[in-house]
Amino acid sequence: MLRGAITIALLLAAWEYFARSGIFSRAITPPLETIAVALVSMIADGSIFRHTLATMLRVAIGLAIALAIAIPLGMLMGRYALWERILRPAVAVLMPIPSLAWVPLVVLWFGIGNVATVLIVVYASTFSLLYNVWMGVKTINPIWVRAAQVMNAHGWRLFRHVIWPAALPSIITGIRLAFGRAWIAVIGGELLASPQWGLGKLIFDAKEFLNADTMLAALFVIGVLGLFFERVVFQLLERATVNRWGMASGARR
Repeated sequence: MLRGAITIALLLAAWEYFARSGIFSRAITPPLETIAVALVSMIADGSIFRHTLATMLRVAIGLAIALAIAIPLGMLMGRYALWERILRPAVAVLMPIPSLAWVPLVVLWFGIGNVATVLIVVYASTFSLLYNVWMGVKTINPIWVRAAQVMNAHGWRLFRHVIWPAALPSIITGIRLAFGRAWIAVIGGELLASPQWGLGKLIFDAKEFLNADTMLAALFVIGVLGLFFERVVFQLLERATVNRWGMASGARR
């Protein structure tokens, strides 16, 4: 935590030096004090909480749908060659296409608002998660599977006691990557799909009025949320599953 705090302090100091250097106008490179005032103002009127909640809900809904799609399909691809042959070409074609490239089409199909933004999040999250689940299942040590089958573990018992724990480090890695991609997608989707509330909408509106302090305050909130999920939520998830089940060495690779 101390090393992380030092790194963040150095980044803030570098920004403060850059903002006060006079290279650009302070209107577009505001110092930390101006950004803090803008953030406190949005906290006071409650707008930052409404924007943050709207964005978090879209991320949560989109990520939940992506989990429901990617984990079963990834398991099938990893366990059965037929499913791998069927789905692998689609994954290879769709995975490299940036999620933001779909925004104009999705807006044309579903209109502006929440539906378009959530669908962009689903698309952005699904393929990185599916790929990690697929590889996690496919690379399970076959000796573990055969040993469990010798001890009469089949079907659900095999999945619960061998497949799922062994693949979990890769699944959690996939969720982390999917979460990062979901944030990129939701901010981009909110910029273009123009919902009423959202951090992306806040940044876009601030850009229209050259309110760089508001834009940077919103970016700061996004960064803090990302740090919280990475250092708290995902680490707690690992402790409750991967470390508890003795798969910590696999999680570190």
